[in-house]
Amino acid sequence: MRRNVERRAALVDAAIEVLAREGARGLTFRAVDAEAGVPTGTASNYFANRDDMFTQAGGRVYEVLRPQDVPLTGPPTRERLKEIMREVVDRVSTYRSGYLALLELRLEATRRPELRAVLTRTIRADVDANVRGHRESGLPGDDAAVLLLYLALNWLVVERLTLPGLFGEEELNALVDLAVERAVPA
Repeated sequence: MRRNVERRAALVDAAIEVLAREGARGLTFRAVDAEAGVPTGTASNYFANRDDMFTQAGGRVYEVLRPQDVPLTGPPTRERLKEIMREVVDRVSTYRSGYLALLELRLEATRRPELRAVLTRTIRADVDANVRGHRESGLPGDDAAVLLLYLALNWLVVERLTLPGLFGEEELNALVDLAVERAVPA
């Protein structure tokens, strides 16, 4: 396997784009080479096989989706929590190809145990970090509220990306606020 870190990253990012556009069936070495703009056969030098491509794409999507600096500062109020949740939905939605690729990867994980293990480990770590970060921030709501918001807002992002006309921005923001109000009573 090749060691050029920048080339590998470009190929993994290309794999994510292919997954988002073509789905799991479209993820081939040739498609990744074309997306990355590299000579045919390059991807096969960086990935042991298709499973390896899926697994590396799964890890990379979460590297990008994981918030670097979530602003959990400000007054520890339900209103501030609503602002943060709207920001999270917007931030995740802007990485459209990554989130759509993640949906493809989740479906593919039902058939690929190694990919399932990578996604389970990565997503569990993300959920635990969200719960821990919320707890440390002093914002209202308990661990169960964080989990409920995680689940509800993830599906709202799916709706936003797959059926963009279903909810307008105003309705989407109102739904985020309502989810916070229901998960974190006054």
